[in-house]
Amino acid sequence: MNWQDIGQFLYRVLAFDKESPLLFTQFYFWAFFAIVFTIFSLLHNKILLRNIYLLFVSLLFYYKTSGIFVLLLIFTIIVNYFFGIKIHKSVKTSHKKALLTLTIVINLFTLIYFKYAYFFTDVYNQLFHTDNEVINILAKWSNNFVGTHFTVDKILLPVGISFFIFQAISYIMDVYRDRIQPVKNVFNFGFYISFFPQLVAGPIVRAHEFIPQMYEPYHLTKKEFGLAIFWILNGLLKKIILSDYLAVNFIDRIFTNPMMYTGLENLMAIFGYSLQVYADFSGYTDIAIGVALLMGFRLPKNFNSPYKSTNPGEFWKRWHISLSTWLKDYLYIPLGGNRRISFGTYFWILTIITIFYALSGQIWILIGGVSFIFILFLLTKLIPSWKKFIQTNINLMDTMLIGGLWHGASLNFMIWGGLNGLGIVIYKLWRQMSYLQKVLLVSAITLIIGYFRFTNPTPAWNIAFFWMAAITVGTLIELILSQITSKRSDNFSWFQRPWSILLTFVFITFTRLFFRSGSNLNPAEANIVAWDTATQMINQIGSSWNMNLVLNILYEYRVFLILFLGGMLIHWLPKNWKRWYRVNFALMPRYVQLIAVIVSVFIAFQFITADLQPFIYFQF
Repeated sequence: MNWQDIGQFLYRVLAFDKESPLLFTQFYFWAFFAIVFTIFSLLHNKILLRNIYLLFVSLLFYYKTSGIFVLLLIFTIIVNYFFGIKIHKSVKTSHKKALLTLTIVINLFTLIYFKYAYFFTDVYNQLFHTDNEVINILAKWSNNFVGTHFTVDKILLPVGISFFIFQAISYIMDVYRDRIQPVKNVFNFGFYISFFPQLVAGPIVRAHEFIPQMYEPYHLTKKEFGLAIFWILNGLLKKIILSDYLAVNFIDRIFTNPMMYTGLENLMAIFGYSLQVYADFSGYTDIAIGVALLMGFRLPKNFNSPYKSTNPGEFWKRWHISLSTWLKDYLYIPLGGNRRISFGTYFWILTIITIFYALSGQIWILIGGVSFIFILFLLTKLIPSWKKFIQTNINLMDTMLIGGLWHGASLNFMIWGGLNGLGIVIYKLWRQMSYLQKVLLVSAITLIIGYFRFTNPTPAWNIAFFWMAAITVGTLIELILSQITSKRSDNFSWFQRPWSILLTFVFITFTRLFFRSGSNLNPAEANIVAWDTATQMINQIGSSWNMNLVLNILYEYRVFLILFLGGMLIHWLPKNWKRWYRVNFALMPRYVQLIAVIVSVFIAFQFITADLQPFIYFQF
C-alpha cells in the first residue's frame, strides 16, 4: 500500500457521506469508537488534553453525521461561550437581561430558521393569502460571497439541532440565574455542548450535572464497566429487535397504506408503534449512557419504564425525562407555573390558536379558541377558587402544545401535544371525584356517545363508544371494590393499578396516531398525510371486523406478537428485578461478559434489516 492509497483510505474514513452516517447500530461506529477509546486511554489522566481531544472527536462525529452543519454546531458553541461569560460579568440587572434576551433570540432564531422556516411560512401564507416560498438565505449568501454551489430553494434540517440548542439555552439560563459559574475555557465548553454519545438525540444534559465531571480525573469501577457494557447491549437489542425489525416487517407497511389491511392489523400496528418508538429512543439513550460511562462520564436517566404509568401526568415524568424537566424549568415555570398567568401565557395560547386556524382554514377554531380563553379569563376574576386550577392548566397546555411543536414543525405534532395536555388536565379533574361521581359521569357520556353512534354510525363513534363503555365497566368495578374493602384493612390496588396502567397505555398509544403519521415528512406533506393516515386507520379499526379472520391474522403475525408481548413483559417487570439482573451482569467475570457480548451480537445480527434504520429522534 502506497501513500496515495493511504490518503484515499483516510479520505473515505473522514469525509462526509450522507449514505453512511455514524449510527450506533453500524459496525462502522464501533470501529470508530474503538480507535477513539484507544487514544482516550492514553490521555484520560490529562484532563484538559482529554477534553480537547473529545471535543474534536465529537465535532468529527457530528461532521460524519451532518456534514457542513458542523459549522452550525461550532457557531452555537462560540456564541453561548462568549455570552455566558458576558452575562456573568455584568453588574447591572438590565444589562444581564439584555444579554440573556439577545443570546436566547440568537439560539431560537437558529432553531427556527432551520426547523420551522417552512412551517411559519405556510402559516403566514394562509393568514395573509400570499404565496411566499422558503429561500435558504445562508446558502444564497455563501454562493454570492464565497462562490459555493449550495441549493437555495431548500433548507435541510441539521441532525439533533433541537437537542444541542436546548442544552445551550439551559446553560445560559443557569448562568443568568447564578446557579453555575460560566465555563472559562472554550474547549471545555465546546466539549460540554458537543459530547458525541448524546449529541444528536439526547438526553439533554444540564450544565450543573455534566460540567463538574469535566474537571474530575477519570475513574471507572469494575461494576460501572459492567453496567456500561450492559447498557450498550441492552440498547442495541432494543433498537435492532424491538424497533427496527418490528417496523420494517410490519408497522411501516400498515402506516404506509392502512386501507389495505384489516382493523385488527391496524390496531396491532398502532400498539406496535408504541413499543417501537420506546425501544428506538430509549435504546439510543441506553447506548449513549453506556458509551459515556466507559469514558468516565455519567449521563442522566432519560426513561423510567414509562408504560408503567397510571396516568398521563406520570407518563411525562417517566418519558424523555430530560425534555420534560427542561420544559418545566425553562417554559412552564417562567410562564407562571401554578402560581399565575403571565403575558407569555396569553401570547403563546393565542399564537397557537392562530396557527391552528391558519393551517386548518376553519374560522370556528379561531372564534371558539379566543372565546374559550376569554371565558377562562373571566372565570379567574369572577370565581377566585377556580383561579389556581385554571392558571396551572393553561400554562400546562401551553407547555404541552409547544412541546409537541418541538417534536416537529407541523400541525399533527401540535395535535399530539395538545391531546397529551388534555389527558393530564382531565385526569386532574378525575382524581378529585368520588367513585360514584365517576360512574355517573362516564355512564352519561357513554349513553350520549351511544346515541350518536346509533343515529350516525361511523367508525370514530364506534371506537369512542367501546372506549367509554370499557371505562364505565372498569369504574363500576372500582366503585364496587371500594365499598367491599371500605371496612377492611386491605385495598384493591391489585385491580386498580393494572387497570390504570392499561387505560394510560391505550390513551398514549392512540395519541401517537398523529405522531407517527407525520414523522419523516416535510411540513408541507405532514399536515395532510398525517390527518389522512390517522383517519384511514380509525376507519379501519372502527369498522366491522371479520371475526373469522382474527385467528388467521394472529397466526400470520405470530413473530410480531411474540416480540411485542415479550418486549412489553420485560418492560413491565418490577424495578427490583431489573436492577438485580443489571447488577449481577455487571459483577460477572469478564469472560462471561465477553460471551454475553458475542451471543447478543449474534442474536442482533439475525434481526438486522436490509435497510438502514436511523433513530427516530434524529429528525427532532
